[in-house]
Amino acid sequence: QLVESGGGLVQAGGSLRLSCAASGGTFSRYAMGWFRQAPGKEREFLAAISWRGGNSVYSDSVKGRFTISRDNAKNTVYLQMNSLKPEDTAIYYCVAVLGAVTTYPYDYDYWGQGTQVTVSS
Repeated sequence: QLVESGGGLVQAGGSLRLSCAASGGTFSRYAMGWFRQAPGKEREFLAAISWRGGNSVYSDSVKGRFTISRDNAKNTVYLQMNSLKPEDTAIYYCVAVLGAVTTYPYDYDYWGQGTQVTVSS
């Protein structure tokens, strides 16, 4: 089970940190990631991190602004989001896959319920 938190309303240029708490499995064996979906748009890959945390990948749209990290001792993955823009407004989903990092949504075995992020201009 994946439970996201940390979403909310922020002004453009501001920052938020999303957290995703995992339970029910061996968290440290899973690659973790974040996707988002805005109204009327397709689900978009943002970032993913390997099970040890040594490998991470980002989409071009968030590279340099967002940082993914994980704490296996706390069974938690984070997404630090800086320099937020109105176009970052979406529901953000935490995902997990037993295996390697991937950018394809259908590769992920588990999805959280999502947390809303709204960036005002």
